Amino acid sequence: MKRTNFVKIALFVGIGISLLGTYACKETKKESVEKAETTSAEATVEPFFELSLAQWSMHKMIREDGVDPYSFAEKAKNWGFTGLEYVSQLYNPELESANYSEEAMASFVEKSNAEAKKHGMKNVLIMIDGQGNLAVSDEDERNETVEKHKKWVDAAAAMGCHAIRVNLNGSNDPEEWINNSVDGLTKLATYAKTKNINVLVENHGGLSSNGELHAKVMETVNMDNCGSLPDFGNFCIERKPNSWDCVKEYDKYKGVKELMPYAMAVSAKSNNFDAQGYDTGIDYVKMLKIVKDAGYTGYIGVEYEGSEISEEAGIIATRDLLVKAAKEIE
Repeated sequence: MKRTNFVKIALFVGIGISLLGTYACKETKKESVEKAETTSAEATVEPFFELSLAQWSMHKMIREDGVDPYSFAEKAKNWGFTGLEYVSQLYNPELESANYSEEAMASFVEKSNAEAKKHGMKNVLIMIDGQGNLAVSDEDERNETVEKHKKWVDAAAAMGCHAIRVNLNGSNDPEEWINNSVDGLTKLATYAKTKNINVLVENHGGLSSNGELHAKVMETVNMDNCGSLPDFGNFCIERKPNSWDCVKEYDKYKGVKELMPYAMAVSAKSNNFDAQGYDTGIDYVKMLKIVKDAGYTGYIGVEYEGSEISEEAGIIATRDLLVKAAKEIE
């Protein structure tokens, strides 16, 4: 073969190899970019719910460390939340001393609204405590309790909340408790309907933590502005006398599943975490699967109650666990 022809062939082969190499490089880069974009998209997948913070997660800060309860919106914003769940009893020093006067309640509403607006936060609901027993057998006392809750319905409406959370304390007899609960809730929800406010019942001890009985009350009331607020961890039915130790607990997963058909809010209770960031007492993946399967897409409120780490660390750990658990069930 002539040298000239050999050079031409070698040059042609070299160019071909170079072009193939360039094409392969471009394809590899393209695949890498596509993979990176997919990974980035997966990393930014939003959970099926919105995140709110239950103010009870800050109760030690407020009661023991002197943190201003009206700093709630600012702190929740900084911790990565968009919704606020107020707790009435954390404002008692000023409200109770004023006997919950119209002026005191108006001041609470005005200051809370100003802070929420300032920090671009959504007022979601108010958790009401210490205003009487809605399931008590004495009808006069039950009616008085309904009246005491009305001012909180008004406050929730003025703050743009969608609901108040109430407790169903009272009789320990299942049949009496159901009848009393239906009566108290129907009366309160009838008033709340005029203000476009929902009345939600949390499983919060006693018979309200019996998912089957709680669901029976919801079914019997049968009002579109009366629902449940399932809490992942509040399923203790009976405690030792004068103690917080639980001696009888309802199955938490069964309970949440029974309450989800009526849920208008959800509370993510947390206490302690393992090295991987999972709650040691509640299977969050299992819980969120129950919540998602029920078709719920509203706010889930973080409610940290642990003591092994600080409230701030616990709030952040619970927030991150919710997001991680949501990704695991996608």
